[in-house]
Amino acid sequence: MTPEDALLVERVVSAHRERSADGAVKSHPNWHDLDTEGRQAAFDETVRQRTIERGIDPDGQSSTIKAVLARLR
Repeated sequence: MTPEDALLVERVVSAHRERSADGAVKSHPNWHDLDTEGRQAAFDETVRQRTIERGIDPDGQSSTIKAVLARLR
């Protein structure tokens, strides 16, 4: 993986997602710049990071879980 691809993966792994005017969650723009290997790397890193987040959170929630629950409430 090139350093440029590694930077794209790092950006994609963030839990932050922009929303459209109607509130729909958008995919991260850099997702579309990754090839198949880069997308798999982003998925694997996301799973690893969310597992760590759940492990250190007192309620066992990752940033993704918190974002979903905030939208439901």
